[in-house]
Amino acid sequence: MPSALNDTSDILSLLHSRRSGSAKAMTGPGPSDAEITAILAAAIRVPDHGKLAPWRFILFEDEARVRLGEVLRTCVLEDDPQASSERLEQERGRFLRAPVIVGVISRVREGIAIPEWEQVLSAGAVCENILLAAHAMGYVANWITEWCAYHPRVKDALGLTAGERVAGFIYIGTSTVALEDRPRPDIDKLLTRF
Repeated sequence: MPSALNDTSDILSLLHSRRSGSAKAMTGPGPSDAEITAILAAAIRVPDHGKLAPWRFILFEDEARVRLGEVLRTCVLEDDPQASSERLEQERGRFLRAPVIVGVISRVREGIAIPEWEQVLSAGAVCENILLAAHAMGYVANWITEWCAYHPRVKDALGLTAGERVAGFIYIGTSTVALEDRPRPDIDKLLTRF
């Protein structure tokens, strides 16, 4: 079978070795501007029925991570005026855990022939491609949402519009700990043949 790749075994090794690293155990360095561009160029190479690009990106680095932390702290305090100082500091530091965070925003267009589900899946594929590209560059990445992805005031602060939601915040950096693999499902138990 012909292959467009020079060494398929290298690609499979990369796919088989990908694992998430905890955002709590990340530090710098993170990807450079050129590497971020390369990661996002890989991210958009996903199935996209109708060529809609039903996703966009928000990049958090440097002071932007601090500003978002203040938004999170304010939201928690408004929701719970009795929130502990520890909780408020946790939220202030949430986006400081990694040097670079890419927010992937799913933006579904309704009333068209392309099903919403396919548009959402395309945004999920973008998230996975970011993980794979970061891994290929030697970084560790973690795709998470947490409460802030769903909070209306956070969504407003991020500039999300109708039909948009956070598909994930992808934390990218260097792990401070050795990555451990987790048990993987048994493929034979997941596979049926029709």
